[in-house]
This record gives sequence, C-alpha cells and structure tokens, in this order.
Amino acid sequence: MRAEAQNTVAEIRKSLKLLAQRLDWDTAEHRLEEFDAMSEDPDLWNDPERAQKLMRERQALADAIETYKGISRELDDNIELIELGEAEDDKDVVTEAEAALKALREKAAQKELEALLDGEADANDTFLEINAGAGGTESCDWANMLARMYVRWAEAHGYKVELQAENPGEEAGIKSATYKISGHNAYGWLKSESGVHRLVRISPYDSAARRHTSFSSVWVYPVVDDNIEIEVNPADIRVDTYRSSGAGGQHVNTTDSAVRMTHIPTGIVVTSSEKSQHQNRDIAMKALKSRLYQMELDRRNAEITAQHEAKGEAGWGNQIRSYVLQPYQMVKDLRTGVETSDTAGVLDGDLDQFMAATLALKVAGKSRAEAQAEG
Repeated sequence: MRAEAQNTVAEIRKSLKLLAQRLDWDTAEHRLEEFDAMSEDPDLWNDPERAQKLMRERQALADAIETYKGISRELDDNIELIELGEAEDDKDVVTEAEAALKALREKAAQKELEALLDGEADANDTFLEINAGAGGTESCDWANMLARMYVRWAEAHGYKVELQAENPGEEAGIKSATYKISGHNAYGWLKSESGVHRLVRISPYDSAARRHTSFSSVWVYPVVDDNIEIEVNPADIRVDTYRSSGAGGQHVNTTDSAVRMTHIPTGIVVTSSEKSQHQNRDIAMKALKSRLYQMELDRRNAEITAQHEAKGEAGWGNQIRSYVLQPYQMVKDLRTGVETSDTAGVLDGDLDQFMAATLALKVAGKSRAEAQAEG
C-alpha cells in the first residue's frame, strides 16, 4: 500500500478510536439491548413524555453504533480491495479504492466532530448576540461584519437564521444584534464563539488611512426547548416598551411595539423589535429563559464559567480571536493556536476549523479533569 493511502487509513483509524471512546464501545451494544427491552414494556407509553425521551436516546445510540460499524466495514473492504488490486496489478481497482478511502476519511472526520457535541444543550437551537465594543464607528462596522460572517456560516450549514433585534450604529454598522439560529446542534457548534473578537485593518472611515484596532463581543446561549423547565417569577421582571428604529414601515416607527425585558435579580436585559408587541413579549420571554438556563449551565460547568468570566469587556486582553487584514492577512484563534491566511474565506463564514479545534480542546480538558478526579 502506498504511503499516502497508509496515512489515510491511519487518520480513519484515529477517528474510529475517538468515536469508540465517546460511544463507550465496550458497553454500547449491551446498552442498546437494555433500551430494546425497555421499549417492549407494554406500560411504557402510559408516560408519553418518558417514552419519547427513551426512544430518542435509543435511536441516537443505535445510529452511533451503526455509524461506527459502517465506517469500520468500509475501511476493511477498501484495504482488502487495495491489497487485491496490488496482488493482481490492477491499477484501476487500487485507484478506485484509494479514492473511496479519501471520501471515507472525510466522513469519519465529520462523525468525529459530531461526537464531540454531547453536552446537555448542544443539540438545541441557539441565540447569538453581537455587541460592538471599544472603537466607536469602526467597532460598529466590525460588529456588522461579524453578523454577516455568522449568518453566512449558518446558511452554509443549512440552519434557519432569524434576526430578533438590532440596534444600528450612529454612522455605520450596528451597535448590537441578536439572532436566533435554528437547526440540529446549532448551539453545540456556535458555543465556542462566545468571547471578544479583535479586528486590525486600515479604517475606511479614516481619511488618513491609518491602521485601527476594533473589538466586538459575541455571546451564544441555547434556546430552551419544551423539555427544559425554567420558572420566572413575574415580580422579578420589568417590561418596557419603546419605538423601534428598525425597518418595518410606519407602524413600527409610530407605536411602542418593541419590548425591553429586564430580569431584576440578575440584571439580564433582552429585547425584541418585531411589529407585534405581543409577539415581542413572547420572544423576549423565551430569550430571557434561555439566558437564565445558560447561567445554570455555567454554574454546573467550570470550563464554561471560566470562559465567560474571562471574556470581560470588549477590549484589549480579552479577545479569543484576532482578525488581521493589515499589514498582513491572518486570522488566529488565541485559545487553540489555529490560524489561516484566508481572511476573506473566514469573514465569508468558513469557521469550521476554529470551532472543531475549540471543541476538541474542551473535550481534552474535560477528560483530564475527570482523570484527575478519579485519581
């Protein structure tokens, strides 16, 4: 087998090893048998909510087992084909099998990444909030560039994107914006983007064409689904209405339809500026519950808590990623060290390499913490 094909096989086996670890392969099939036994209990559907949860868990486990087995089978089959082709000096068979291995490597790598998304709320939809930081007009423009970047990323991955609220900048860009991004694992992928993002470029707003540094912060928190109960005391909420300054016609600009909801005990503020005040109240309440749920996740997860505490204000010393457009082209993640010179691609939504590296880093840190606890 040629060296290139050997490297491809090694990468696939590495992905399979990680999948086996995340799946706890030694007990996986036994757990599936237990799920099957529980699903055959005639009294199971007396509690529909419990039954649906059990069936979802069973299907997820069954899918993961089949994925692992399928990749293993394809790997063995293609190795066998290469060996057969080499023995019979059939170059077409070898070439076809090597191409199949390359495709399998991509599939295995994708499944490896998906296996990292096993957090409590990773599968949920998500809210993504962007706020301009230090830098005035320049930072407002940078916040707008970030919003475009995330919308492009989400649309490229088949997610639904809805603008929940937007506060335009005085001269350009946006002071803030909140999006709801819907689709499987939306929160799991985007949660690693929370933090301060730093831009260095020649400012288009500076007549002297000087280089400027701008900051904007990103905050990602999961949409609370129907299976997660968050109680909010009405006495703890202050609701203010105001006139929306966004697009929407005369009605939006002449009635107090927009809603600002403040959770007094925590100081959390959420807004929504759709046309209907009733709709805005509903959207704001959902966003508030999601923020409160995120706080609970933070409390129980030391890594996430440390990340949010370290985020600080949008300024020097708090950034997670730098985007340098002048005097050279580079985007570098300061947590993982991953970097690229394809700044245009990143700003157009090519973020997977950064997200994957951060997810892998968190999993490695979690594994070390668990090992230390057991020791």
